[in-house]
Amino acid sequence: MSIVLSDFAKKRLFPKNRLDKIQGVTTAEFQQYINDHEPLDTLDGYAPFCKLLVYKNWTDTRLMAIEITDNNRPQLRSGYEARTRKELPVLARWFEGIEPPPASYLLVIVYDREQMHKEGDKIDADWGVVGVLPTAEARETPLNPITILRNALGVEEGGSGVAIDRKAYQQAVDFWDKHATWRTEK
Repeated sequence: MSIVLSDFAKKRLFPKNRLDKIQGVTTAEFQQYINDHEPLDTLDGYAPFCKLLVYKNWTDTRLMAIEITDNNRPQLRSGYEARTRKELPVLARWFEGIEPPPASYLLVIVYDREQMHKEGDKIDADWGVVGVLPTAEARETPLNPITILRNALGVEEGGSGVAIDRKAYQQAVDFWDKHATWRTEK
């Protein structure tokens, strides 16, 4: 099985001066590691073309989601953002001024070659990395509800074309109602 970092993942996971993204390795080192090491587990993703490869965290990357408490609620921010220039901005929320502990696991989200081609990323490997979930446990963090909605809108709007699963959507709402991501500059 060959794996490459998609252009989308390179931009989103390895931006300069962002401590809330992959830390301590270059894109080349990251790609080499996931090709040279067997994952601890492989989980089914939200669609047949999606898998999550579970690795013990070998980087300096920190947890992606923090529980919202009365103590950290004043540091919660929100705003409208698009992940790319082609996408519509959507409401997002995050913490500022918080640095969580290192993640215990990295769940590497991969799409098969056919789906990558449908989404306009012509990879020459079996799988393309589209995201990474830095977690405390070797299990998936639910997709953000807006990601589920975007996926249902289709490839033209930055999604994957997978219809909404109401149960998965409600599980995502239950999780993200109590958690938020974080951001900080180096």
